Amino acid sequence: MTVKIDFKKKDKELYKASSKTPGFVTVPKMQFLMIDGEGHPGLSEQFSQATESLYGLAYTLKFLFKEREKPEGYFDYVVPPLEGLWWMKDGPPKDGQAIKANKSDWRWTLMIRQPDFFTKEMIEEARGLLKEKKNPVLLNQLYIKPFEEGLSVQIMYIGPYDQEMPTIERMHQYAQENGYQLRDKHHEIYLSDPRRTAPEKLKTILRHPVEKI
Repeated sequence: MTVKIDFKKKDKELYKASSKTPGFVTVPKMQFLMIDGEGHPGLSEQFSQATESLYGLAYTLKFLFKEREKPEGYFDYVVPPLEGLWWMKDGPPKDGQAIKANKSDWRWTLMIRQPDFFTKEMIEEARGLLKEKKNPVLLNQLYIKPFEEGLSVQIMYIGPYDQEMPTIERMHQYAQENGYQLRDKHHEIYLSDPRRTAPEKLKTILRHPVEKI
C-alpha cells in the first residue's frame, strides 16, 4: 500500500503552534508554487483569480503522474495548505499598525508547498494541461521557487482574518522581548477552508522571520 505524505503531519513544527504563547521555529528551504499580487484581498478580484490559478495548477501537478511513469524520488502527497507572504508598497512594515492603516498598499505572494521532485519542466507541462481544460486568468503568472525563512517567530491565531492584528503585535513584542528584530516579510499559513469554517474558528499560523538585535 502506497503511503501518502501529509506535510502538516510530517513537519508538525511548521504547521502547529500555541495559540497562547508565541514561539520560535527554524524553517528550512522548501519549494513552492507562487504568484504575486497587490491590494486588499477582500476588495481585489486579482486575489481570488490568483487563488483559483494557484490551486488549479497545484492539483494538476498532484495528478500529473497518476497513470504514467513516476519520476525519481516521487511520492504521493496531500496538497498542502495555502500560504501568503505580506508586505507594504514601500517594503516590510515596521509594525502592525502600518499594516492595518494602509490596506490598499498591501503587496502579497500566495504560495503552496510542492515536493522537491517537481522540476520547472514538469510545471510547464502541467500548466499546458490546465490551460487546455480551464485556463485560469492568471495561469501564466505562476512560478516555482525555493524559499527559506530560517529562524522565525510564530503563533496560532484562531478567528476572523480581519481581527489578527492584536495577535500579530503580541508575536512581534515576544520577539523583541527575547532579543530579536523582525526581518523580511510577514507570513501566514491558512489551515482552515473559509468556505466551510465559521470565521471565529478559522486557524492561521502567523509567522515572521527574525534575527538577533
